[in-house]
Amino acid sequence: MPTLIDLGIDLDAITDPNIRTAITQLFNLVEKLASENDKLRIENQALRDENARLKGEQGQPHIRGRTRTDISSEKERQSAGKAPKAKGSRISNLTIAIDRSNLPADAVPKGYDTSIVQDLVITTDVIELKRETYYSPSLHKTITAPVPAGYEGAFGPRLKAAAILLKTLGNMTEPTITSLLRSFGIDISKSSVDRILLKDKQSFHDEKQAIFTAGIVSTSYQHIDDTAARVYGANQHSHVICNPYYSAFFTREHKDRLTVLTILSQVDSQEKLPYVWNTEANVILQTMGWLLELLPRGRPLTHGELTLFASEHSLSKAYTARLMEAMAIAAYHERTDIPIVSIFMADDAPQFKLLTDLLALCWIHDGRHYKKLQPRLARHRKLLDSFLDQYWSFYHELLDYKAHCQGVPDHEQAAALTERFNTLFTTVTGYDQLDERIAKTLAKKHELLLVLKHPELPLHNNPAELGARAQVRKRDVSLHTMTDEGTKVVDTFLTITETAKKLGVNIYDYLLDRITGAYEMSSLADIIREKSGQVSATT
Repeated sequence: MPTLIDLGIDLDAITDPNIRTAITQLFNLVEKLASENDKLRIENQALRDENARLKGEQGQPHIRGRTRTDISSEKERQSAGKAPKAKGSRISNLTIAIDRSNLPADAVPKGYDTSIVQDLVITTDVIELKRETYYSPSLHKTITAPVPAGYEGAFGPRLKAAAILLKTLGNMTEPTITSLLRSFGIDISKSSVDRILLKDKQSFHDEKQAIFTAGIVSTSYQHIDDTAARVYGANQHSHVICNPYYSAFFTREHKDRLTVLTILSQVDSQEKLPYVWNTEANVILQTMGWLLELLPRGRPLTHGELTLFASEHSLSKAYTARLMEAMAIAAYHERTDIPIVSIFMADDAPQFKLLTDLLALCWIHDGRHYKKLQPRLARHRKLLDSFLDQYWSFYHELLDYKAHCQGVPDHEQAAALTERFNTLFTTVTGYDQLDERIAKTLAKKHELLLVLKHPELPLHNNPAELGARAQVRKRDVSLHTMTDEGTKVVDTFLTITETAKKLGVNIYDYLLDRITGAYEMSSLADIIREKSGQVSATT
């Protein structure tokens, strides 16, 4: 017997409007109840798992990465396939001769059949350092030639560069790196690998800072995202800020607005942020739904002074937090000693709002909400598929606009696309959950259509999400960092390696150049400055 879901009811063929309305309401009720049932199943299973845990038993296992539905929009947003990667240059050759004794009498030479084979040669090198030594009787002092840069300790620069590469790009743990190096004939302990990876990395921390400073000013916008991180068993957050030229990583305890401001302001903590009460701070606070007229206008305040003010005036914790955010944002916008980000490209997370003059929202992130809809009825599935076809068609119209504009707005075409947006996102399908989703997209019109005024903006935040994925892969392998020093090192080398990828720099050669102190290769910061003046941002 067919169920309601299987029945192919054509509402358009029903002439009685009352019956048509009743069936439409019934269909939407089925979808609503089905969605609520799914949520209750998940909640019920969570309660069962918690009950089992309290009894000392195990609940249903949670497998990372297992999802019930595919909400990726990769297929819809791509307009052409990716070009194949070229192989590396051939630097040697091997000529293979034929045993002529097996050739038939009439065989004649026809040259060579050529093919390319890539191989890897791994060798170890044991170096005896003979450092010239003098003794000065007058000074009662022995003078010895210094150790060349990179050869400090018992291991050379190539091994050190390889270990950093295996840890950062290979996502290998210290024990695994130790075992691999030992298999090559290197006499090394895990503690030695730890020292190579963690100690004396200030020069690389300085490089990360230089990359971030150069990257911030290389485009008119910045991508931003965050993902979970673990530090010594505690939950923290890895923040990613990037554009086509760089990716920078910052692990912090929180992910609120003040935390993002500490990163942008290049300070370690909220206590070091400047705060100011001015017209902008007042407007921001009112935007958040609060009012205040007690603070002196225009005078910078420290975190301590602001905390004392809140205590003396018995401000609530929530009020104090909003006040600090408003004043810190206003102070950030007034600064002239650091580059100020004017546009964020982000998802719709609240911590990214109000920090910059403009906020562009990610079309791919918005599209995922439609992919999460799981209609049970054939009519609703058809309505969803039809709307998504129009959704991605409009997305490609925006891509065409960007390509046409070459960074300069076309006001006539922008007006036409705005009208097209208004028509598309005021559509009423009769499928309530879809209509609610469409209305939410309409409410983000300004942020989603910011590209019409700024054609250099990308339409999605995938670069930041890909950066976050690099941190996730590292977390999946190593689970967590054990110290603040280790966390800082992870952030630094993720920044350097991910930036080198974007700039087309061989990261092993770069690490070796820095470890040996040669500095023959241009810094990544200099390359960012050079390329950002010549290459326009991509979609």
